[in-house]
Amino acid sequence: MKVNVQQSAMVRPSRDTPNRILWSSDLDLLVPMFHVQTVYFYKPNGSSMFFETQVLKDALSDVLVPFYPAAGRMGKNEDGRIEIHCNGEGILFVEAETSCFIDDLGDFTDSSKLLPLVPEVDYSGGISSYPLVVLQVTRFKCGAVSLGVGLHHILADGTSALHFINSWSDVARGLPVSTPPFIDRTLLRARDPPNPTFHHNEYDPPPSMNPPPPQSQPRTTCTKIFKITPEQLDALKAKVRTEDGTVRYSTYETITAHIWRSMCKARGLSDDQASKLYISTDGRFRLNPQLPPGYLGNVLFTTTVMGLSGEIQSKPLVRTMERIRGGLTENGRRVPEISPRLHPSSARSQCSQERASHICQPEPQYRKLDQAAGARCRLWMGKTPFHGAGQSLL
Repeated sequence: MKVNVQQSAMVRPSRDTPNRILWSSDLDLLVPMFHVQTVYFYKPNGSSMFFETQVLKDALSDVLVPFYPAAGRMGKNEDGRIEIHCNGEGILFVEAETSCFIDDLGDFTDSSKLLPLVPEVDYSGGISSYPLVVLQVTRFKCGAVSLGVGLHHILADGTSALHFINSWSDVARGLPVSTPPFIDRTLLRARDPPNPTFHHNEYDPPPSMNPPPPQSQPRTTCTKIFKITPEQLDALKAKVRTEDGTVRYSTYETITAHIWRSMCKARGLSDDQASKLYISTDGRFRLNPQLPPGYLGNVLFTTTVMGLSGEIQSKPLVRTMERIRGGLTENGRRVPEISPRLHPSSARSQCSQERASHICQPEPQYRKLDQAAGARCRLWMGKTPFHGAGQSLL
């Protein structure tokens, strides 16, 4: 897909904002240091103001007043710790067009086709050289529009990113920001020295792989979309009820257990191979006390569940679901002390070791997204980045 950039501009806050340094918590420093890409697609609604870019830019300038860290740049303190310099330098806003039709994109399986819909970031100039947020509005030949968002992970996790996008949408429609961002990350400052009361295995290295069988040809990586129909889900839950009808399990627990089992089988793991499941969870409502509404930053915690491949494949599926529920329940008890225990350098090195015995499965959070266009949108998320080997599922 060929995309022609028509113009680009740096959008800055419409009023003066605090010129300060925003300290980064350990949770902010544990995330990958790049922009997370998301693309929203909108079909025309017949309005003459459909995706009027000047309206979007004016609203963006206004919403950057309360969300002023988004207009800043990264820097480092004297100890080399990464922080955000809130200097109001702005967000990149690109306007582009393409001769393609939106239906030419298919079901988004080949995510590489969508990369031109998000501005490319040049990281070669150092962390202070590029915006924390880059945006691109692309108009298709059929009249549809895409909004490509690249948001640096140190600024926000998924919850905070959606808070920013939805607030921008509200302002573009003439509404106030319903929940102002809370901009103080020192609430997650670690205890010094740490004082954990139990072992946090979520930050242990992944299990080592047993010697794999010799491969005649190198394996290639591909992306697939698996559609689970309501009928298939009902059949899976019915099977679980025959194994244990006394406990009700969520759709998430059911599908995750089924995927974990299928992954062990498809990859031909030996029965004695340990497998580790990682589940990303939002800690905002698990911390005690809870963080203030609108907290801007990363509050992602990891739940891990361990099991032997042979047990996961041979035992009733409900047993694996019990493991997953137990891990999520235990995570709720552990979260209040996880952040004070973290050390970014050691935790990141543990999580990035080369292992192929683990899979990542984010805990889903579904939200309705509106935009100034007023129409409901289709959403594409960029290819899942992954440290080391293993499998990642969205």
